[in-house]
Amino acid sequence: MKPYYDHVGIQIYHGDCREILSLLPKCDAVISDPPYGMDYNTDGNRFTLGGRSFQKVHDDNKPFDASPWCDFPYAVLWGFNHYLKGLDPGGVLVWIKRTDAAFGCFLSDAEVAWVKGTQGIYCFRETIHTIAGFREHPTEKPEGLMRWSIKHSGAPSDALIIDPFMGSGTTLVAAKNLGRKAIGIEIEEKYCEIAAKRLSQEVFNFAENDIPKQLEFSSMGEDKSCTQR
Repeated sequence: MKPYYDHVGIQIYHGDCREILSLLPKCDAVISDPPYGMDYNTDGNRFTLGGRSFQKVHDDNKPFDASPWCDFPYAVLWGFNHYLKGLDPGGVLVWIKRTDAAFGCFLSDAEVAWVKGTQGIYCFRETIHTIAGFREHPTEKPEGLMRWSIKHSGAPSDALIIDPFMGSGTTLVAAKNLGRKAIGIEIEEKYCEIAAKRLSQEVFNFAENDIPKQLEFSSMGEDKSCTQR
């Protein structure tokens, strides 16, 4: 099967991941932000202080079933509080995305991810405003967050990462900037094109221990893990 994009260990495939995955090489780690809660307007403006409340756009939403993705040796899946089925015990990643001025308002202050095979709760702070106005996809995550997710997945540096719900390719950009191999699958061709353009830009060559410390948040001093939020 010919990839939509293929360069320096990063590949993109256009299509439905349920049909494509079996045709690909065996992957070691799934790191993704699956399409949960998609019956709501995901315009980034709703995250701003004083922004609009949730607006329903269609009524056929189904909770995401994460069980097929739990067999990978390493996994980070964002939005697990929306999932249809429970996951095995594991760690939790928390993205604190609201500004202090907006904290505690009606909309969520943070998003959470399930991490396979680990324990603890780890927090990362980067406000939604750092990508608002620049996002290419309605639910796009910051690239620094996805680099941090790769780090906390526990996957070794030679592991092949897959994002079966690639969107605009942030996970792939993060993998490329860490010198890792990754595959992305996206059902909408316009986002495949956007991701390919992003990947064609200059690589930043981040080391995994060079994730900006000011973007990590902890209420427990030097310890980057926390047990409460």
